[in-house]
Amino acid sequence: MKLSKPRHPVWLLLLTVLLLPACATVPPESRDPRDPWEGYNRAMFQFNDAVDSAVIKPVAEGYERYAPQPVQTGVTNFFSNLRDVVNMANNTLQFKFHDAASDLTRIIMNTSFGVFGLFDVASPMGLEKSNEDFGQTLGRWGVSSGPYVVLPFLGPSTLRDAPARVVDGVTHPLYYYDETGVRNALLVVDIIDMRAGFLPTERALEDVATDRYMALRNAYLQRREYLVRDGAPGEDQYDLLRELEDWDDDF
Repeated sequence: MKLSKPRHPVWLLLLTVLLLPACATVPPESRDPRDPWEGYNRAMFQFNDAVDSAVIKPVAEGYERYAPQPVQTGVTNFFSNLRDVVNMANNTLQFKFHDAASDLTRIIMNTSFGVFGLFDVASPMGLEKSNEDFGQTLGRWGVSSGPYVVLPFLGPSTLRDAPARVVDGVTHPLYYYDETGVRNALLVVDIIDMRAGFLPTERALEDVATDRYMALRNAYLQRREYLVRDGAPGEDQYDLLRELEDWDDDF
């Protein structure tokens, strides 16, 4: 979602590209071919983790602990309803017109009968929610994912998916909302809600992973392949994928 500029600013992507040549090197024998910039990526992962631990995670934990469950569900539903517009746009670009029509019906039903999306009345009616973005659309068009890259503040991505975030931004309804203060407040609430939703998976990951960077990288790349294929199995499957089935790379 957006401020007056796309939610994932272009300057962050440019900063990433400028920093890559200066990244620390990783011994060739231990390098994953999907992650040629691992030195930089690990450093950026540590930076993002420090920012998250100091600012975002404590707020998300407080929200998870003290906000009543009906409030958390309503907040999640509200932003999920807004993201259905992005889903509809990308389903259309992928020529999945039945899914796009389902997205549109969900938006109409949840916005009108679900009190602006606070209640999900569409899912019990059999209107399943999509999970599409422009990175997946490019993948369906045959664009390879390219190298894995960790973006400042935004987290895991790939060379294909990073600029695609900007396109998703301009299709999000909040991009066109003129009240800056309200828009920024909604953006903050959305970030906190998404971060709180990831806490259970993060706890499970910490219990089993000896290398958090590698575990998240592998899970992210497998999840992206899974989404591009619309759930069809790829060559490699990671057990952690099941833990991340509902995780949206919104970082």
